[in-house]
Amino acid sequence: MATTTRAERVSGAFVKIADTLVADYDVLDLLHTLVEESVGLLDIAAAGLVLADPSGELQVLASTSEESQLVEVLQLRAGEGPCVECYATGNPVTVEDIQVLDRWPQFKAAALSQGFRSVHAVPMRIHGRTIGAMGLFGSAPGSLTAEDSAIGQALADVATISLMHERTIREAVLVNEQLQRALNSRILIEQAKGVIAHTAGVDMNEAFSLLRNHARAHNEGLHETASRIVDRSLTL
Repeated sequence: MATTTRAERVSGAFVKIADTLVADYDVLDLLHTLVEESVGLLDIAAAGLVLADPSGELQVLASTSEESQLVEVLQLRAGEGPCVECYATGNPVTVEDIQVLDRWPQFKAAALSQGFRSVHAVPMRIHGRTIGAMGLFGSAPGSLTAEDSAIGQALADVATISLMHERTIREAVLVNEQLQRALNSRILIEQAKGVIAHTAGVDMNEAFSLLRNHARAHNEGLHETASRIVDRSLTL
């Protein structure tokens, strides 16, 4: 049986992501694919993306699990943590062992409670502007290798490009509108996940899988499918 090299897996992941960057692509579906691919490519247990809204407040945009999403939400509520600092400084932030972390107490407690022991946050930047950060969470202490750090930053760059479609890069107002639309869609998707979890009797991770699978099977955007679930015109 032929084995796949690391380079081939990395190349394949980026080709898969690039193939979705076509007209009218679903940006949230793409970003979920991107964080899922990051777990497959890097020595991490989970990943999440946080994005600044037009007022500068960070919001969770995509995550690979409810555990990583909870940690991201709690650090944003506390206003402190690696992704918050990464966004504020525009520089990567690494915590090799969360257990011995002597700052960010609320982030520390949240991360440890969800089984995470290390984190590497990389900035999402475009034209000198930082618009968010990607958090890469490990289940064991340690830092990413130089190669993994470079791949992580490349994934964050792809996430940024997918948000900043070339037609919206030209004008700051349009950029802000694009960011706000993505954040609004994320809120609707969370509501739809809750509805599906309740009606289908599944957890939130499975609820999202059902939502995304239905959207893809019917050639719909996540926002459109989520909207129909929330207004009860669609039941999964």
